[in-house]
Amino acid sequence: MYRIKNNRIMSTKRTVKSTYYKDEQYKSLKPIRKSISLVFKIIVILSAVVGTFLSYYAGRDSFMGGSVVFMYFTIQSNIAIALISVIGAYFLCTNKRISKLWYIIKFVGTVSITLTGVVFGLVLAPTLGAQAWNIQNTLTHLVVPVAAVVDFFVTSSVLIIKKSSVFYVTIPPLLYVIYAGIGYVRGWEFAKGINYPYFFLNWGSNAGAFGFTNELPFMGSAWWILLLLVFLLIVGYCYLTIADYIRNI
Repeated sequence: MYRIKNNRIMSTKRTVKSTYYKDEQYKSLKPIRKSISLVFKIIVILSAVVGTFLSYYAGRDSFMGGSVVFMYFTIQSNIAIALISVIGAYFLCTNKRISKLWYIIKFVGTVSITLTGVVFGLVLAPTLGAQAWNIQNTLTHLVVPVAAVVDFFVTSSVLIIKKSSVFYVTIPPLLYVIYAGIGYVRGWEFAKGINYPYFFLNWGSNAGAFGFTNELPFMGSAWWILLLLVFLLIVGYCYLTIADYIRNI
Protein backbone atom coordinates (compact mmCIF):
# COMPACT_ATOMS: atom_id res chain seq x y z
CA MET A 1 0.00 0.00 0.00
CA TYR A 2 2.83 2.37 0.89
CA ARG A 3 4.59 1.68 -2.42
CA ILE A 4 1.40 2.31 -4.40
CA LYS A 5 0.71 5.49 -2.46
CA ASN A 6 4.31 6.60 -2.91
CA ASN A 7 4.11 5.97 -6.67
CA ARG A 8 0.95 8.09 -6.84
CA ILE A 9 2.70 10.91 -4.99
CA MET A 10 5.70 10.72 -7.34
CA SER A 11 3.36 10.69 -10.35
CA THR A 12 1.56 13.76 -9.01
CA LYS A 13 4.87 15.54 -8.48
CA ARG A 14 5.94 14.76 -12.03
CA THR A 15 2.62 16.11 -13.33
CA VAL A 16 2.93 19.31 -11.31
CA LYS A 17 6.54 19.72 -12.40
CA SER A 18 5.58 19.16 -16.04
CA THR A 19 2.80 21.71 -15.78
CA TYR A 20 5.16 24.17 -14.12
CA TYR A 21 7.74 23.97 -16.87
CA LYS A 22 5.05 24.14 -19.52
CA ASP A 23 3.82 27.34 -17.91
CA GLU A 24 7.33 28.75 -17.64
CA GLN A 25 7.73 28.91 -21.42
CA TYR A 26 5.23 31.80 -21.33
CA LYS A 27 7.34 33.80 -18.91
CA SER A 28 8.98 35.91 -21.61
CA LEU A 29 9.15 36.29 -25.38
CA LYS A 30 12.24 35.59 -27.45
CA PRO A 31 14.50 38.70 -27.69
CA ILE A 32 13.58 39.42 -31.31
CA ARG A 33 9.85 39.12 -30.61
CA LYS A 34 10.23 41.27 -27.53
CA SER A 35 11.93 44.03 -29.55
CA ILE A 36 9.30 43.91 -32.28
CA SER A 37 6.51 43.94 -29.70
CA LEU A 38 7.97 46.96 -27.90
CA VAL A 39 8.23 48.89 -31.17
CA PHE A 40 4.58 48.32 -32.02
CA LYS A 41 3.49 49.02 -28.45
CA ILE A 42 5.24 52.40 -28.65
CA ILE A 43 3.50 53.10 -31.97
CA VAL A 44 0.13 52.26 -30.39
CA ILE A 45 0.76 54.43 -27.33
CA LEU A 46 2.07 57.48 -29.20
CA SER A 47 -0.56 57.31 -31.95
CA ALA A 48 -3.40 56.92 -29.44
CA VAL A 49 -2.15 59.80 -27.27
CA VAL A 50 -1.49 62.17 -30.18
CA GLY A 51 -4.72 61.20 -31.96
CA THR A 52 -6.79 61.73 -28.82
CA PHE A 53 -5.06 65.05 -28.09
CA LEU A 54 -5.68 66.36 -31.63
CA SER A 55 -9.30 65.19 -31.53
CA TYR A 56 -9.88 66.95 -28.22
CA TYR A 57 -8.43 70.25 -29.44
CA ALA A 58 -10.10 70.09 -32.85
CA GLY A 59 -13.24 71.58 -31.32
CA ARG A 60 -16.85 70.44 -31.37
CA ASP A 61 -17.39 71.75 -34.90
CA SER A 62 -15.30 68.87 -36.25
CA PHE A 63 -16.40 65.23 -36.34
CA MET A 64 -15.77 63.53 -33.01
CA GLY A 65 -13.94 66.58 -31.64
CA GLY A 66 -13.85 68.66 -28.49
CA SER A 67 -14.58 67.55 -24.95
CA VAL A 68 -17.22 65.05 -26.10
CA VAL A 69 -14.51 63.03 -27.81
CA PHE A 70 -14.22 60.81 -24.73
CA MET A 71 -17.86 59.77 -25.14
CA TYR A 72 -17.07 57.83 -28.33
CA PHE A 73 -16.11 54.16 -28.57
CA THR A 74 -13.24 55.19 -30.84
CA ILE A 75 -11.40 57.16 -28.18
CA GLN A 76 -12.39 54.82 -25.37
CA SER A 77 -10.97 51.83 -27.26
CA ASN A 78 -7.83 53.83 -28.15
CA ILE A 79 -7.26 54.71 -24.50
CA ALA A 80 -7.88 51.09 -23.47
CA ILE A 81 -5.43 49.60 -25.98
CA ALA A 82 -2.85 52.29 -25.10
CA LEU A 83 -3.09 51.36 -21.41
CA ILE A 84 -2.86 47.67 -22.31
CA SER A 85 0.28 48.45 -24.34
CA VAL A 86 1.84 50.45 -21.50
CA ILE A 87 1.28 47.64 -19.01
CA GLY A 88 2.42 45.06 -21.56
CA ALA A 89 5.62 47.03 -22.19
CA TYR A 90 6.27 47.08 -18.45
CA PHE A 91 5.86 43.31 -18.28
CA LEU A 92 8.32 42.83 -21.13
CA CYS A 93 10.95 45.29 -19.89
CA THR A 94 10.91 43.86 -16.36
CA ASN A 95 10.69 40.23 -17.52
CA LYS A 96 7.51 39.77 -15.55
CA ARG A 97 5.66 36.53 -16.10
CA ILE A 98 2.83 37.15 -18.57
CA SER A 99 -0.30 35.29 -17.51
CA LYS A 100 -2.94 33.75 -19.74
CA LEU A 101 -5.51 36.19 -18.34
CA TRP A 102 -3.40 39.11 -19.53
CA TYR A 103 -3.30 37.76 -23.08
CA ILE A 104 -7.10 37.39 -23.03
CA ILE A 105 -7.40 41.03 -21.95
CA LYS A 106 -5.04 42.03 -24.75
CA PHE A 107 -7.00 39.86 -27.18
CA VAL A 108 -10.28 41.55 -26.25
CA GLY A 109 -8.68 45.01 -26.52
CA THR A 110 -7.23 44.16 -29.92
CA VAL A 111 -10.57 43.01 -31.33
CA SER A 112 -12.25 46.13 -29.93
CA ILE A 113 -9.77 48.44 -31.64
CA THR A 114 -10.23 46.40 -34.82
CA LEU A 115 -13.94 47.17 -34.63
CA THR A 116 -13.06 50.86 -34.32
CA GLY A 117 -11.01 50.76 -37.50
CA VAL A 118 -13.40 48.66 -39.57
CA VAL A 119 -16.57 50.56 -38.61
CA PHE A 120 -14.89 53.86 -39.39
CA GLY A 121 -13.37 52.71 -42.68
CA LEU A 122 -16.41 50.88 -44.05
CA VAL A 123 -19.37 52.62 -42.41
CA LEU A 124 -18.54 56.12 -41.16
CA ALA A 125 -15.84 57.39 -43.53
CA PRO A 126 -17.93 56.86 -46.69
CA THR A 127 -20.65 59.10 -45.23
CA LEU A 128 -18.18 61.82 -44.16
CA GLY A 129 -16.12 62.03 -47.34
CA ALA A 130 -12.58 63.41 -47.55
CA GLN A 131 -12.85 65.28 -44.24
CA ALA A 132 -12.92 61.93 -42.43
CA TRP A 133 -9.26 61.24 -43.11
CA ASN A 134 -7.60 64.00 -41.11
CA ILE A 135 -4.51 63.35 -38.98
CA GLN A 136 -6.34 62.45 -35.78
CA ASN A 137 -8.76 60.08 -37.47
CA THR A 138 -5.93 58.41 -39.37
CA LEU A 139 -4.02 57.84 -36.15
CA THR A 140 -6.94 56.59 -34.05
CA HIS A 141 -8.77 54.62 -36.76
CA LEU A 142 -5.92 53.25 -38.87
CA VAL A 143 -2.46 53.41 -37.29
CA VAL A 144 -3.49 52.29 -33.80
CA PRO A 145 -5.64 49.34 -34.96
CA VAL A 146 -3.01 48.04 -37.40
CA ALA A 147 -0.15 48.34 -34.88
CA ALA A 148 -2.24 46.71 -32.13
CA VAL A 149 -3.16 43.75 -34.34
CA VAL A 150 0.47 43.19 -35.37
CA ASP A 151 1.58 43.35 -31.74
CA PHE A 152 -1.10 40.84 -30.77
CA PHE A 153 0.18 38.28 -33.25
CA VAL A 154 3.79 38.85 -32.15
CA THR A 155 3.00 38.27 -28.47
CA SER A 156 0.23 35.69 -28.71
CA SER A 157 2.40 33.34 -30.74
CA VAL A 158 3.83 31.90 -27.51
CA LEU A 159 0.53 31.28 -25.75
CA ILE A 160 -2.52 29.18 -26.46
CA ILE A 161 -5.79 31.05 -26.02
CA LYS A 162 -8.84 28.79 -26.01
CA LYS A 163 -11.32 29.38 -28.81
CA SER A 164 -14.07 29.68 -26.19
CA SER A 165 -12.41 32.94 -25.07
CA VAL A 166 -13.73 34.53 -28.26
CA PHE A 167 -17.02 35.36 -26.54
CA TYR A 168 -15.23 37.84 -24.27
CA VAL A 169 -14.81 40.18 -27.25
CA THR A 170 -18.51 41.07 -27.07
CA ILE A 171 -18.18 42.60 -23.58
CA PRO A 172 -16.71 46.06 -24.46
CA PRO A 173 -19.17 46.86 -27.29
CA LEU A 174 -22.14 45.64 -25.27
CA LEU A 175 -21.10 47.85 -22.37
CA TYR A 176 -20.79 50.75 -24.80
CA VAL A 177 -24.26 50.06 -26.23
CA ILE A 178 -25.64 50.28 -22.69
CA TYR A 179 -23.67 53.49 -22.10
CA ALA A 180 -24.86 55.05 -25.37
CA GLY A 181 -28.41 53.90 -24.65
CA ILE A 182 -28.39 55.66 -21.30
CA GLY A 183 -27.07 58.76 -23.05
CA TYR A 184 -29.82 58.54 -25.66
CA VAL A 185 -32.56 58.33 -23.04
CA ARG A 186 -31.09 61.06 -20.85
CA GLY A 187 -30.42 63.37 -23.80
CA TRP A 188 -26.63 63.57 -23.61
CA GLU A 189 -25.12 65.55 -26.49
CA PHE A 190 -22.57 63.47 -28.37
CA ALA A 191 -22.55 66.27 -30.94
CA LYS A 192 -24.51 69.52 -31.22
CA GLY A 193 -28.19 68.62 -30.98
CA ILE A 194 -27.49 64.88 -31.33
CA ASN A 195 -28.11 62.43 -28.50
CA TYR A 196 -26.44 59.38 -30.07
CA PRO A 197 -22.76 58.73 -30.95
CA TYR A 198 -23.15 56.90 -34.27
CA PHE A 199 -26.01 56.85 -36.77
CA PHE A 200 -26.59 53.13 -36.24
CA LEU A 201 -27.25 53.78 -32.54
CA ASN A 202 -30.02 56.28 -33.28
CA TRP A 203 -33.02 54.46 -31.87
CA GLY A 204 -35.30 57.24 -33.07
CA SER A 205 -34.44 56.89 -36.76
CA ASN A 206 -36.98 55.84 -39.39
CA ALA A 207 -35.79 52.26 -38.96
CA GLY A 208 -36.19 52.35 -35.19
CA ALA A 209 -34.96 49.23 -33.42
CA PHE A 210 -35.97 46.42 -35.79
CA GLY A 211 -37.20 48.16 -38.95
CA PHE A 212 -35.66 48.78 -42.37
CA THR A 213 -35.47 51.86 -44.57
CA ASN A 214 -34.05 52.95 -47.94
CA GLU A 215 -31.85 55.61 -46.33
CA LEU A 216 -29.46 55.82 -43.39
CA PRO A 217 -29.33 53.86 -41.17
CA PHE A 218 -30.97 51.34 -43.57
CA MET A 219 -31.88 49.00 -40.70
CA GLY A 220 -32.80 49.28 -37.03
CA SER A 221 -30.26 49.71 -34.25
CA ALA A 222 -30.88 46.21 -32.90
CA TRP A 223 -29.93 44.70 -36.26
CA TRP A 224 -26.77 46.81 -36.41
CA ILE A 225 -25.78 45.68 -32.94
CA LEU A 226 -26.40 42.03 -33.82
CA LEU A 227 -24.41 42.40 -37.05
CA LEU A 228 -21.45 43.98 -35.27
CA LEU A 229 -21.46 41.32 -32.54
CA VAL A 230 -21.38 38.56 -35.16
CA PHE A 231 -18.57 40.42 -36.92
CA LEU A 232 -16.61 40.62 -33.66
CA LEU A 233 -16.98 36.89 -33.03
CA ILE A 234 -15.80 36.09 -36.55
CA VAL A 235 -12.81 38.44 -36.29
CA GLY A 236 -11.93 37.11 -32.84
CA TYR A 237 -12.08 33.50 -34.01
CA CYS A 238 -9.95 34.31 -37.06
CA TYR A 239 -7.36 36.06 -34.88
CA LEU A 240 -7.08 33.04 -32.59
CA THR A 241 -6.81 30.70 -35.57
CA ILE A 242 -4.05 32.81 -37.14
CA ALA A 243 -2.24 32.98 -33.77
CA ASP A 244 -2.36 29.17 -33.55
CA TYR A 245 -0.92 28.89 -37.06
CA ILE A 246 1.92 31.34 -36.30
CA ARG A 247 2.79 29.50 -33.10
CA ASN A 248 3.05 26.18 -34.93
CA ILE A 249 5.29 27.44 -37.75
